[in-house]
Amino acid sequence: MPRLEKKEAMNSSRYASSQSNLKQFIWVAKEVAVDMTANLQPTAPTVKFMPLQPIRQWLDTIEVRSAVAAHRFCQLIPARCPFERTVKLGSHTLFQIPPLCKLNPFYEQIVGLRFRALCYLADECGEDVSRYC
Repeated sequence: MPRLEKKEAMNSSRYASSQSNLKQFIWVAKEVAVDMTANLQPTAPTVKFMPLQPIRQWLDTIEVRSAVAAHRFCQLIPARCPFERTVKLGSHTLFQIPPLCKLNPFYEQIVGLRFRALCYLADECGEDVSRYC
């Protein structure tokens, strides 16, 4: 290795390898700009009015522990929206009613409860759940 000045030798020693013909590549993550002029004042937490949240949490915490309850949940909760319809006259489509279940504020929790019931029947009871689909 040729003799380098002290400053240059210090800088190159971090990147030099034992073999001079071997090149090393260092990958650096993309730089992200930080806006230092942004308002750094702490903001007050926003309070959201969510009166249905306790019911949602209650529905999420229901555990399926018996086959009778699991069967009942699977029978009561439909696999797909019962309100979705396509109204036809002969071969012509007059209009289509979209699935309205998504408007239900507890839709996700009810579908999750049905899924937990199906999983209980399949995993714990060993039943074929294809009749509920």
